[in-house]
Amino acid sequence: MALMHRLRSLIHRPTSASSIGARHPSPSAPRRGDTIHEDALRAQLADDPNNIEAFTALAEIVRGHAAEGHGELDPLRDTEDEPTAAEMRSQAADLAVWSLAEEIGGNPRGWYPLLELGRLSLAEDPEGAVRRFTTATERDPEGRALAESLSILRAAGMPVEALGLGVGHWRVREHTPEVGQHLVRAALEADRPFEAKQHLRALDMHPDRSAVAKLKAELAKEIAASERRAAGT
Repeated sequence: MALMHRLRSLIHRPTSASSIGARHPSPSAPRRGDTIHEDALRAQLADDPNNIEAFTALAEIVRGHAAEGHGELDPLRDTEDEPTAAEMRSQAADLAVWSLAEEIGGNPRGWYPLLELGRLSLAEDPEGAVRRFTTATERDPEGRALAESLSILRAAGMPVEALGLGVGHWRVREHTPEVGQHLVRAALEADRPFEAKQHLRALDMHPDRSAVAKLKAELAKEIAASERRAAGT
């Protein structure tokens, strides 16, 4: 249970926009043959903390190191209230990725690591997760962090929270049109068809008319289908 207690304490630790992602050392791990690869990935992330490919690859490495450090439990041990070996490995891996995300997210340009912190904390601390998504959104002028945050919240069955985050931070002319797509769908999932139509119309202000036209045609069909279902036709 110590691993889960540690993860929960990290998730519920008070944070602020200025302290999220403060540097913490990564979990120690035996040196492996992939040390050069790991160091190269860290160098890439030092240069660009939002290199998703590099972060994902490094996260897999630290997950593997952490999981290897937790073997099978004693089969004769009473495990009624104890996590299984698989759960312990998963928790250890989550802790390792959490530490990595905090480390890389210490870079004030880093928004992707904060998304990972949000993913890990969403179930235990939804309000804290939304704060992390908010900080990530404020660090990314192109709206990629906002779009991904909305996607995560929608996938978690939290369309109202997605709308709250999106409406407060969406800059239609500057952000990727994917943000508007998520807002329209979140509004439909929250049974707010009128709001969905407002977000759909707002997409007309985006400068990429070609990309928006394709999205609007698809979203308009989804709105119409939602209205037909609501009318029982």
